[in-house]
Amino acid sequence: MSPGAASNGHVTRARPTELLRIATAGSVDDGKSTLIGRLLYDSKQILADQLEHVVSSSERRGDGYLNLALLTDGLRAEREQGITIDVAYRYFQTKRRKFIIADTPGHEQYTRNMVTGASTADLSVVLVDARKGVSEQTRRHAYIASLLRIPHLVVCVNKMDLVDYDEEVFERIEDEMTDWAARLDIWDITFIPISALHGDNVVDRSTNMGWYGGPPLLYHLEHVVIATDRNLTDVRFPVQWVIRPMDDAHHDYRGYAGQVAAGVLRAGDEVSVMPGGQRTRIAAIDTLDGEIEAAFPTMSVTVRLEDEIDVSRGDMIVNPDDPPVAGRELEAMICWMSSQPMTPGARYALKHTTRTVRAVVEELEYKIDVNELEHLKAPELGLNEIGRVKLRTSAPVMVDRYRRNRTVGSFILIDEATNDTCLLYTSPSPRDR
Repeated sequence: MSPGAASNGHVTRARPTELLRIATAGSVDDGKSTLIGRLLYDSKQILADQLEHVVSSSERRGDGYLNLALLTDGLRAEREQGITIDVAYRYFQTKRRKFIIADTPGHEQYTRNMVTGASTADLSVVLVDARKGVSEQTRRHAYIASLLRIPHLVVCVNKMDLVDYDEEVFERIEDEMTDWAARLDIWDITFIPISALHGDNVVDRSTNMGWYGGPPLLYHLEHVVIATDRNLTDVRFPVQWVIRPMDDAHHDYRGYAGQVAAGVLRAGDEVSVMPGGQRTRIAAIDTLDGEIEAAFPTMSVTVRLEDEIDVSRGDMIVNPDDPPVAGRELEAMICWMSSQPMTPGARYALKHTTRTVRAVVEELEYKIDVNELEHLKAPELGLNEIGRVKLRTSAPVMVDRYRRNRTVGSFILIDEATNDTCLLYTSPSPRDR
């Protein structure tokens, strides 16, 4: 039994409220921050002092209305320029679900910030200005959402009040985005006409758009099904820490702590430890509240094994009949996030789950023109550019294809000279699979 665990054996835990991670995206001035502010305001998730601050800030700026965008645009430069630069996270919940919203920048200059905020999202909300229609940035954000394998995409056609709530405007944008999405790998796409400024179809159904038969945005966010997005087939448990209390109460205790990346871990299951391949069985699964019978993504647990085998940080506990590929040669789609360009021959530290190895860039195969989806030959990959590279690592890493597992199929590169995180969110695919 783990330190601090209850002494009455298995613990029955109440099912936690389901969490939905949302990333917003859209061109500058499409109304992302206003939409999030409207969600918080109309769902009564704003504290009194927060509301007072927004009211006073709106009056001081001379906006002439309650500027809900100020709830998320926290940097002074953001408020002065009226744009989002940094990723702002907001938390709220309803009776049905908890939400984490990442308000990401719309400007192409801050693409890396957008990728950071969207990297763990379950759903992406892409805003389109009804007056301007689908822009290059709109297509860019939809492409990035597909690259990051965000399972659900909601296209909110905003500022419908400025086009007299015209159904034809909405349908024209819907048709254009549907054609673009057909060229991408997007699983689920939904279109909602809204006015974030006035609250139409945000929390409550709009009386100005009787022609729209779908639900308002909040209802859709509360009911979109995300349970099936989790990979419950492939057992993947990266070991983060070896727990050895070595006290009188737990003198012989040895457990392996980490977060379940995929699959279901159960006591008694046969597993193997990679990269060594040693086989054993799970003796028990512990949490701070006590021993449990099974663990699912994304639970943080401590696993005890029946046999005393060599397991350390960076190893991975897996299903022996369905292991990931362990290899030193990788191909990856990357979004480059450093001001120093990436060139073939460059060396970095590669962090994959809990394992860190050295890596060298063998080849830049191509970079992508996101607006036209063309593959272009280039000598280097610059800031905010996306491309495909070949890497060789100093030691094996255990990877799945990114489309199968976003956690085990992603990594970051770190410039060890500056400690800059040079690359965030990638899709590695072993060459021998």
